[in-house]
Amino acid sequence: MTDKMKRTNQNRNQETRAEIDPDTGEINTVFNDDVMVAEKQLWEKNPKRTMVMRDLWYNDLIRSIEEDDGITPEGRKEMAFMMATNSVLDMIMESVPEDLAMELSFCLDSTLGLAVVNKNNNVDLMEEYYKATGLLKREDYNSDDEFDRALEALEEHWWSIGQPALNMRSANDSIIEALAKYGLNE
Repeated sequence: MTDKMKRTNQNRNQETRAEIDPDTGEINTVFNDDVMVAEKQLWEKNPKRTMVMRDLWYNDLIRSIEEDDGITPEGRKEMAFMMATNSVLDMIMESVPEDLAMELSFCLDSTLGLAVVNKNNNVDLMEEYYKATGLLKREDYNSDDEFDRALEALEEHWWSIGQPALNMRSANDSIIEALAKYGLNE
């Protein structure tokens, strides 16, 4: 087996490989598994991103907080959290085109509203929702399309009806109310 063949066989087992465009000489990283790419890009890099943000903001943030003698120690902790969180959110919204930033902001607000409702009611609404969808069985429907339509109808209905975990208030109304408390449904 030649050295070139050995390198090719080794590359098949790797998560990534480099490819060189013969026309431009540009080197691109190619991932062998889309799921692995998503997990690595979306979640596994976050500790490294945190270190970058620390290097970008930490010293200035701490210096800014320490300069204000009128803030209590607890207030300083809260201010540090608020400043860091705001900086992260600004960076995220600026990192994507405006139309994606708008969509991201609506999704983030909905997720925050859901988290507030869950916390305030000591419940996991997504878990409750998945319990309800688990009651539908594929074998009870004539086709995949029919089953998919049933799931869609359940989803639409479930979020709009009173939920026992919310004292019979709907999840949608509870989320809208939670968002209103923070001015996020305007």
